[in-house]
Amino acid sequence: MAIRISIDRMLADRGLSVGEFADAVGITPANVAVLKNGRAKAVRFSTLDAICRVLQCQPGDILHYDE
Repeated sequence: MAIRISIDRMLADRGLSVGEFADAVGITPANVAVLKNGRAKAVRFSTLDAICRVLQCQPGDILHYDE
């Protein structure tokens, strides 16, 4: 897929573990792994909203398009 989500660096910069991040966003650690490994086929806007709230970022900071 040409769209990828990059959250690894932001988690490291903010000192968040995958478990802490998952709890704060309201998703399972397994779903965080799906996002991190590029296996997600879709992301709900409510999940994207929570991710951006927790990481204090804009969607464009974590969503990237690669041809």
